[in-house]
Amino acid sequence: MSETKKVSLLEGFKAFLMRGNVIDLAVAVVIGAAFTNIVNSIVKGVINPLVGAFGTQDLEKYSSCLKAPCTTDPATGEATEGIRIMWGSVLSATLSFLITAAVVYFLMVLPMAKYLARRAAMQAAKEGVQETLEVTELEVLKEIRDTLVAQRGGANPA
Repeated sequence: MSETKKVSLLEGFKAFLMRGNVIDLAVAVVIGAAFTNIVNSIVKGVINPLVGAFGTQDLEKYSSCLKAPCTTDPATGEATEGIRIMWGSVLSATLSFLITAAVVYFLMVLPMAKYLARRAAMQAAKEGVQETLEVTELEVLKEIRDTLVAQRGGANPA
């Protein structure tokens, strides 16, 4: 492989990494990972105890037996007989997803959409003012033209 091709590959990789959307994506992944810990803590620390008022405090312990009899080993907690459906862990993950989606929508997507709409309206208003100025300038130029034509016509009757 030639030296120029190596340099161009490295330059291309560097340009790829320095593009704004790649860096934004990396930041989003890091923030998302940190945010996931917060949501999981809310589910385990707040939601699970609220559900625990009606049953067990750990959603992941909710399960149903598909094939009876379902028995578990008390030492390890693993099923020894039967087929257990762990619907509590699915419910816990669903609650985590819904909380994450709600927070992302109400704290990030909705305010950004409002900001972009406001910015677009301001841009449209600015363009409208620019158009009005252009029309006014056009009218002034037409008046100047008409005046010059009138002056020429009055001074030099042909």
